[in-house]
Amino acid sequence: MSITDIDDTAREEFIEGFHGSVIRPDADEYDDARAVWNGMIDRQPGLIARCAGVADVVSAVTFGRENDLLVSVRGGGHNVAGSAVCDDGLVIDLSEMTSVRVDPDARTAWVEAGATWADVDHETQAFGLAAPGGVVSDTGVAGLTLGGGIGHLRRKYGLSCDALRSVELVTAAGEFVTASEDQHAELFWGIRGGGGNFGVVTAFEFDLFPVGPDVAMCLVFYSADEFESTMGSYREYCASAPDKVSSLTFSGVMPDEELFSDDALDEQKIGVLGCYAGPPAEGAAALEPLRTLAEPVADFSGVLPYVELQQLLDEDYPDGMRYYWKSLYLDGLSDSVLDRLAYWVDAAPSPLSTVDVWHLGGAISDVDDDENAFAGRHAPYLLGVEANWEAPETDDENVAWARDCLDDMRQFSDGSVYLNFPGFLEEGDDMMQTTFGPTYERLVALKDEYDPTNLFRMNQNVAPSS
Repeated sequence: MSITDIDDTAREEFIEGFHGSVIRPDADEYDDARAVWNGMIDRQPGLIARCAGVADVVSAVTFGRENDLLVSVRGGGHNVAGSAVCDDGLVIDLSEMTSVRVDPDARTAWVEAGATWADVDHETQAFGLAAPGGVVSDTGVAGLTLGGGIGHLRRKYGLSCDALRSVELVTAAGEFVTASEDQHAELFWGIRGGGGNFGVVTAFEFDLFPVGPDVAMCLVFYSADEFESTMGSYREYCASAPDKVSSLTFSGVMPDEELFSDDALDEQKIGVLGCYAGPPAEGAAALEPLRTLAEPVADFSGVLPYVELQQLLDEDYPDGMRYYWKSLYLDGLSDSVLDRLAYWVDAAPSPLSTVDVWHLGGAISDVDDDENAFAGRHAPYLLGVEANWEAPETDDENVAWARDCLDDMRQFSDGSVYLNFPGFLEEGDDMMQTTFGPTYERLVALKDEYDPTNLFRMNQNVAPSS
């Protein structure tokens, strides 16, 4: 049903009983409220319900369900697929719910679902603690965590979803529940990696770990002229890297005048970014081999505050630029893989695009496959294909490049993907079934229990059996 088809009295009663703000299409703030990070997304919601607390979330879920509306849920609004907003439906907007409370003695943090990782880091680092987040501080806690959460601390402390102790959420029936190992345990299993399929999470409780305030990091750039050789050296490093080191490579032109001299500015480069989750004095030695994979073009490695490391890439991904990101878990980095990666780096139509390789393993693979729903623990590497560009007239060629790259690289993968880099979710159920494999039917059973009508379908969707 469209918002305009709803009885005027019912709509006005919902708006009048709402403690946050309900933004209509004729409101001055409407265009700002419907905008998300990815500039390719231009959707026109019928109403945006900006929640002040859990009671508002319950009210919005009930209103959406009873009126058969298309519903989307917005946390940080940073998902590349733009699933935080919908056309002609109801956006349940949590962006004002950003409270973070830290218990330094218990080493836990309670985080509302509208918070970003910058909000979390600000509070936890006051006590020398951190939750495993992502690599861009503007990213919303909710979306990243529900899809897994791969970041700078992954090989030492695991994924964001692995650090969860509990979540609070509102189900499709409008019921508020707490899910943990002791309460609604099956729901807690599915929430961790199964996305926003089972309810609107309003708060997360994380375990925290000793990190910072300073960390040793590596940020070094090499010429891509010897791509296979340099990446081969990276592969050798990863084979015996300590779990305290989490690293990735990103390859493309990256024409940043503040980082590179004129002769290197427009050349293809390989960037290597690593973090050591331990004492900085130890980290310098552990990261040193990443600084000598070849002759560096530029090297910005050193010791810096953890919060600055978390913000290091923020300016590279500004709001409103155009993004299309895809992913695959790779079986390894064979010479054949490196040869094809070199081809796709060279083929990128935008100098802002990169082909990324994330080293996984460590604490990620230490978690049993059935401990939570996250799929991908088996893989030693993740391939991320980031199409990043500015001109709308080049949309088609940039999207095609990323898709063609993924089609080619599937020969080196089981086809499963990291669901936080899903393109525009265009593969639908096929992508979900391939990624989760035998686990998928368990997720369907959970969906049948908590959202049998698929109210929450603007996401990496697990469809109910009906």
